[in-house]
Amino acid sequence: MNKKVTVVLIILALALIAYNVTIIDFSDPLGEDSIIAVIGVVAALCAIVLLLILLTSRNIQKKIEED
Repeated sequence: MNKKVTVVLIILALALIAYNVTIIDFSDPLGEDSIIAVIGVVAALCAIVLLLILLTSRNIQKKIEED
């Protein structure tokens, strides 16, 4: 996966987080209507973490190959 594709996926995950935060009812965040949005926010955060781990591992791999 190219670095540009990874950055685009991170931006899409951030947009998904922003959309889901607008749906959450903060007076009852674990209610019937808000739980799907909370799950969506958590899933997008997990995706961002995994993509950042992928970028870091690729940078480490490049540095190892240079030596």
